[in-house]
Amino acid sequence: MQRVAIVAPRSGLRDVLVRVADAGCVELDRADDTGQGGLHGAAARRLHLLRSEPAAPRLSLTEPDLDALQQAGRADLLAGEAQLEAHHDVAVRREAVAALAGWCPAAEVDRLSTRLAEAGGALVPLREPRGIDPPTLLRDTGTVRRSLVPLVRTYGTVPYADVDPSVPAGIAYVVMFGMMFGDAGHGALLLLGALLLRFGHPRRLASLRPMWPFVAGAGLMSTLAGFAYGEFFGPTGVLPVLWLDPLDEPVRLLGSAVGFGAFLLALAYAAGIVNRWREGGPRGALYAASGIAGATVFLGFAVLAAGVALHWPASVVSGSVIVAAGLVLAGAGLFAGSGGGASGALQTGIQLFDVVVRIGSNTISFARLAAFGLTHAALGEIVWQGTTGLAALGPAAAVAALLVFAVGNALAFALEALVAGVQALRLEFYELFSRVFDSEGRPFRPWHVPTQRSSEVAT
Repeated sequence: MQRVAIVAPRSGLRDVLVRVADAGCVELDRADDTGQGGLHGAAARRLHLLRSEPAAPRLSLTEPDLDALQQAGRADLLAGEAQLEAHHDVAVRREAVAALAGWCPAAEVDRLSTRLAEAGGALVPLREPRGIDPPTLLRDTGTVRRSLVPLVRTYGTVPYADVDPSVPAGIAYVVMFGMMFGDAGHGALLLLGALLLRFGHPRRLASLRPMWPFVAGAGLMSTLAGFAYGEFFGPTGVLPVLWLDPLDEPVRLLGSAVGFGAFLLALAYAAGIVNRWREGGPRGALYAASGIAGATVFLGFAVLAAGVALHWPASVVSGSVIVAAGLVLAGAGLFAGSGGGASGALQTGIQLFDVVVRIGSNTISFARLAAFGLTHAALGEIVWQGTTGLAALGPAAAVAALLVFAVGNALAFALEALVAGVQALRLEFYELFSRVFDSEGRPFRPWHVPTQRSSEVAT
């Protein structure tokens, strides 16, 4: 993102601003809101008197007659002129020159410079001001990436300096969802739903069409987990158990879930270190609880836990030393940020305790991957036992058995899909994103009003 100044002759400022608005790639600085509710120019007053339905703003290439636009009921052109007037009025003027500052994607600077030069204006690159973070432009190009970006945007806007974790976060989400929703039959239904979304069915859900790759990913992982668990609409025996039966080996499933969670936490710490380095340099990365210091504590506890589980005294000692080193680093950073003194030392002690507790609780929190996987398997077992129990009563009970199977699986699908979706989102936000992000950015909002030609204005 490039800090820029829009420079133009006073007499040609409107023409330059029309080109800026039509290009739609510059976020101009404003002291107040550019929405219609915050505008007070001549065009805004006429738009208010028009009292028509809100219209998409448009601009004419040449300066229009505002009274004629009001008489013609052109709310769209009046709305565009109102926005242009607001920017026009706050421009800095020196003798015969006027200028406005803003932000523009670096890739658009040359193209826009050429376009403004045709109107007698100029786009001047500026130094990035200290203490002000540029707005973040999140690219959502590509079908798969576009379906994953909302997962991060729901949490917040990625700071400009940070890495965009949309793709790895989306992959982690669908894997966690699949572990909790492990049934090949139910996963196949999700895949079918993704296919229907892809082709715009049902029509009332057409707005969700861009999400079909995300739904397909969740369905694929659920299907794969179903093969691993031997679940196909419950323990029907259609599929063999390739890895483990959740109800027969819950402890093994629990250990696998916690181990997978520890792996995700390690990746989150790695991303956190990169982000802290970008935000505050080596020092910021070294002492941050979500940077090197916190990652060191996490690593120390992992080594310590391995030593206890495998009865390796050397690993226990090494892990303890690594934990202590990480706590010293984190404590130094927290104490410096607290302002020092006795109150700062007390605050640092409480925060260090929180660091330790959070690492333990966040790691154990991933046990819910196993817990809800067990719940899903248990519901499937109940439905299947009810189905087979009724079917054993004879042909007359076969219809009731089919009804129990269909309704039971429908209820299990709806309930478990909701629970698995919410729990995967919770793990993503609280356990992972809390380490990846230390602050929130602001989205890039370029000023864009399309241009309408003079021949169309007259109509």
